[in-house]
Amino acid sequence: MTCHLLNVRFGGKVGLLIGSIVLSSVTPNMVFAATQGSQGSTSTGIINISASVPNRAQISGLMDVSFANQDPTTAASSSQSVCVWSNTATKAYTITATGSGNSSAFTLSNGTSTVPYSVEWSPTGGQTSGSGLTASTATSSLTSGASNPTCSANASPSASLIVKMATSDLGAMSAGSSYTGTLTLLVSPQ
Repeated sequence: MTCHLLNVRFGGKVGLLIGSIVLSSVTPNMVFAATQGSQGSTSTGIINISASVPNRAQISGLMDVSFANQDPTTAASSSQSVCVWSNTATKAYTITATGSGNSSAFTLSNGTSTVPYSVEWSPTGGQTSGSGLTASTATSSLTSGASNPTCSANASPSASLIVKMATSDLGAMSAGSSYTGTLTLLVSPQ
Protein backbone atom coordinates (compact mmCIF):
# COMPACT_ATOMS: atom_id res chain seq x y z
CA MET A 1 0.00 0.00 0.00
CA THR A 2 1.20 3.49 -0.86
CA CYS A 3 0.13 6.51 1.23
CA HIS A 4 -0.23 10.01 -0.16
CA LEU A 5 -0.67 13.30 1.69
CA LEU A 6 -2.80 15.85 -0.09
CA ASN A 7 -3.34 19.49 0.79
CA VAL A 8 -7.06 20.16 0.62
CA ARG A 9 -8.73 23.57 1.09
CA PHE A 10 -11.97 23.53 3.13
CA GLY A 11 -13.80 26.86 3.30
CA GLY A 12 -10.59 28.83 3.08
CA LYS A 13 -8.65 26.60 5.55
CA VAL A 14 -6.01 24.13 4.47
CA GLY A 15 -6.13 20.65 5.89
CA LEU A 16 -4.41 17.33 5.25
CA LEU A 17 -6.12 14.42 3.60
CA ILE A 18 -4.52 11.04 3.88
CA GLY A 19 -5.37 8.76 1.04
CA SER A 20 -4.31 5.33 0.05
CA ILE A 21 -4.04 3.59 -3.24
CA VAL A 22 -3.93 -0.14 -3.43
CA LEU A 23 -1.93 -1.43 -6.35
CA SER A 24 -2.99 -4.69 -7.87
CA SER A 25 -1.08 -6.74 -10.36
CA VAL A 26 -2.48 -8.27 -13.49
CA THR A 27 -2.98 -11.95 -12.90
CA PRO A 28 -2.31 -14.54 -15.55
CA ASN A 29 -5.81 -15.99 -15.01
CA MET A 30 -7.64 -13.06 -16.65
CA VAL A 31 -10.63 -14.09 -18.76
CA PHE A 32 -9.99 -13.93 -22.51
CA ALA A 33 -11.51 -15.79 -25.44
CA ALA A 34 -8.12 -17.41 -26.00
CA THR A 35 -7.06 -20.51 -24.08
CA GLN A 36 -3.98 -19.79 -21.99
CA GLY A 37 -1.18 -22.26 -21.59
CA SER A 38 -0.15 -23.68 -18.25
CA GLN A 39 3.36 -23.86 -16.84
CA GLY A 40 5.24 -27.03 -17.68
CA SER A 41 7.98 -28.50 -19.85
CA THR A 42 5.83 -27.31 -22.77
CA SER A 43 2.90 -24.95 -22.80
CA THR A 44 0.10 -24.72 -25.33
CA GLY A 45 -2.11 -21.72 -25.90
CA ILE A 46 -4.96 -21.41 -28.36
CA ILE A 47 -6.23 -18.20 -29.95
CA ASN A 48 -9.32 -17.57 -32.03
CA ILE A 49 -8.83 -15.75 -35.33
CA SER A 50 -11.65 -13.97 -37.12
CA ALA A 51 -11.78 -11.86 -40.25
CA SER A 52 -14.44 -10.03 -42.21
CA VAL A 53 -14.56 -7.69 -45.19
CA PRO A 54 -17.08 -5.00 -46.11
CA ASN A 55 -19.19 -5.11 -49.26
CA ARG A 56 -17.14 -4.23 -52.33
CA ALA A 57 -17.71 -3.92 -56.08
CA GLN A 58 -15.54 -3.12 -59.07
CA ILE A 59 -16.10 -2.25 -62.72
CA SER A 60 -13.27 -2.66 -65.22
CA GLY A 61 -12.57 -3.25 -68.90
CA LEU A 62 -14.24 0.02 -70.01
CA MET A 63 -13.27 1.64 -73.31
CA ASP A 64 -14.02 5.10 -74.72
CA VAL A 65 -16.72 5.26 -77.41
CA SER A 66 -16.21 7.17 -80.66
CA PHE A 67 -18.77 7.62 -83.44
CA ALA A 68 -16.33 9.37 -85.81
CA ASN A 69 -17.63 10.21 -89.31
CA GLN A 70 -20.90 8.50 -88.53
CA ASP A 71 -23.39 8.43 -91.42
CA PRO A 72 -26.34 10.41 -90.00
CA THR A 73 -28.81 8.21 -91.88
CA THR A 74 -27.62 5.12 -89.97
CA ALA A 75 -28.22 4.75 -86.23
CA ALA A 76 -24.99 4.46 -84.25
CA SER A 77 -24.42 1.69 -81.73
CA SER A 78 -21.35 0.67 -79.75
CA SER A 79 -21.35 -2.31 -77.41
CA GLN A 80 -18.54 -3.44 -75.16
CA SER A 81 -18.11 -6.32 -72.76
CA VAL A 82 -17.02 -5.22 -69.31
CA CYS A 83 -16.31 -6.79 -65.96
CA VAL A 84 -18.53 -6.06 -62.97
CA TRP A 85 -17.67 -7.88 -59.75
CA SER A 86 -19.35 -7.92 -56.35
CA ASN A 87 -18.12 -9.72 -53.24
CA THR A 88 -21.52 -10.07 -51.58
CA ALA A 89 -22.90 -13.55 -50.87
CA THR A 90 -25.31 -13.22 -53.80
CA LYS A 91 -22.80 -11.35 -56.05
CA ALA A 92 -25.55 -8.75 -56.53
CA TYR A 93 -25.06 -5.14 -57.60
CA THR A 94 -26.86 -2.14 -59.02
CA ILE A 95 -25.55 0.28 -61.60
CA THR A 96 -26.31 4.00 -61.81
CA ALA A 97 -25.32 5.91 -64.96
CA THR A 98 -24.92 9.68 -65.10
CA GLY A 99 -24.09 11.80 -68.12
CA SER A 100 -22.28 15.11 -68.29
CA GLY A 101 -25.33 17.02 -69.52
CA ASN A 102 -27.64 19.23 -67.49
CA SER A 103 -29.21 17.28 -64.62
CA SER A 104 -26.84 14.38 -65.46
CA ALA A 105 -28.50 13.85 -68.86
CA PHE A 106 -26.95 11.56 -71.47
CA THR A 107 -25.90 14.28 -73.92
CA LEU A 108 -22.94 15.31 -76.04
CA SER A 109 -22.08 18.96 -76.62
CA ASN A 110 -19.97 20.96 -79.07
CA GLY A 111 -20.09 24.00 -76.79
CA THR A 112 -23.08 25.51 -78.59
CA SER A 113 -25.61 22.71 -78.99
CA THR A 114 -26.26 19.32 -77.43
CA VAL A 115 -27.49 15.99 -78.75
CA PRO A 116 -28.72 13.04 -76.67
CA TYR A 117 -27.56 9.45 -76.68
CA SER A 118 -29.00 6.41 -74.93
CA VAL A 119 -27.37 3.87 -72.63
CA GLU A 120 -28.29 0.21 -72.23
CA TRP A 121 -26.95 -2.43 -69.84
CA SER A 122 -26.95 -6.22 -69.86
CA PRO A 123 -25.72 -8.38 -66.94
CA THR A 124 -24.17 -10.75 -69.51
CA GLY A 125 -21.06 -10.17 -71.61
CA GLY A 126 -21.11 -10.10 -75.42
CA GLN A 127 -24.53 -8.46 -75.84
CA THR A 128 -25.48 -5.78 -78.41
CA SER A 129 -28.67 -4.70 -76.65
CA GLY A 130 -29.87 -4.50 -73.09
CA SER A 131 -32.19 -2.70 -70.72
CA GLY A 132 -32.30 1.08 -71.10
CA LEU A 133 -30.79 3.07 -68.25
CA THR A 134 -32.29 6.26 -66.88
CA ALA A 135 -29.83 8.97 -65.86
CA SER A 136 -29.11 9.04 -62.11
CA THR A 137 -31.42 6.10 -61.41
CA ALA A 138 -30.09 2.82 -60.04
CA THR A 139 -31.08 -0.38 -61.78
CA SER A 140 -32.84 -3.14 -59.93
CA SER A 141 -30.53 -5.70 -58.38
CA LEU A 142 -28.41 -7.60 -60.92
CA THR A 143 -26.14 -10.62 -60.42
CA SER A 144 -22.50 -10.74 -61.48
CA GLY A 145 -20.96 -13.86 -62.91
CA ALA A 146 -17.42 -12.57 -62.26
CA SER A 147 -15.25 -14.76 -60.07
CA ASN A 148 -12.65 -12.04 -59.46
CA PRO A 149 -12.56 -8.22 -59.58
CA THR A 150 -11.11 -7.89 -63.11
CA CYS A 151 -12.47 -11.05 -64.78
CA SER A 152 -8.86 -12.16 -65.21
CA ALA A 153 -7.50 -15.69 -65.53
CA ASN A 154 -9.46 -16.44 -68.71
CA ALA A 155 -12.79 -15.51 -67.13
CA SER A 156 -15.48 -14.11 -69.43
CA PRO A 157 -16.64 -10.50 -69.08
CA SER A 158 -19.69 -10.34 -66.86
CA ALA A 159 -21.72 -7.49 -68.41
CA SER A 160 -22.31 -5.40 -71.53
CA LEU A 161 -22.51 -1.63 -71.91
CA ILE A 162 -24.27 -0.36 -75.03
CA VAL A 163 -24.27 3.28 -76.17
CA LYS A 164 -26.60 4.32 -79.02
CA MET A 165 -27.45 7.44 -81.05
CA ALA A 166 -30.60 7.74 -83.12
CA THR A 167 -30.56 8.99 -86.74
CA SER A 168 -32.69 12.01 -85.77
CA ASP A 169 -30.02 13.09 -83.25
CA LEU A 170 -27.13 12.41 -85.62
CA GLY A 171 -28.94 14.44 -88.30
CA ALA A 172 -29.22 17.41 -85.92
CA MET A 173 -25.44 17.62 -85.45
CA SER A 174 -23.34 20.26 -87.25
CA ALA A 175 -20.87 18.74 -89.73
CA GLY A 176 -17.20 19.18 -88.87
CA SER A 177 -17.94 19.90 -85.22
CA SER A 178 -16.80 17.57 -82.44
CA TYR A 179 -19.41 16.65 -79.82
CA THR A 180 -18.12 15.25 -76.55
CA GLY A 181 -19.37 14.17 -73.17
CA THR A 182 -18.68 11.75 -70.35
CA LEU A 183 -20.64 8.84 -68.95
CA THR A 184 -20.10 7.83 -65.32
CA LEU A 185 -21.06 4.33 -64.18
CA LEU A 186 -21.49 3.77 -60.45
CA VAL A 187 -21.60 0.12 -59.31
CA SER A 188 -22.96 -0.54 -55.81
CA PRO A 189 -22.74 -3.97 -54.15
CA GLN A 190 -26.05 -5.32 -52.85
